[in-house]
Amino acid sequence: MKQKTKSIAKKRVKLTGSGKMMLQKAAKNHLLSSKSKRQKKVSPLGVDAPAGHKKLLSRLLNISQ
Repeated sequence: MKQKTKSIAKKRVKLTGSGKMMLQKAAKNHLLSSKSKRQKKVSPLGVDAPAGHKKLLSRLLNISQ
């Protein structure tokens, strides 16, 4: 039987063309008026996933890393 990708992972992780896993940074949903421009301005893809999380994320997404 074919392995299914975990829905929770595919909603939160984007894979780039070079194979990097990108995650969104936190603190962008509410109370934005009190946060600085610099704090709110992040890349649309977010940040590279931490090294310690890559093994777990690749298992959830069914990709080999």
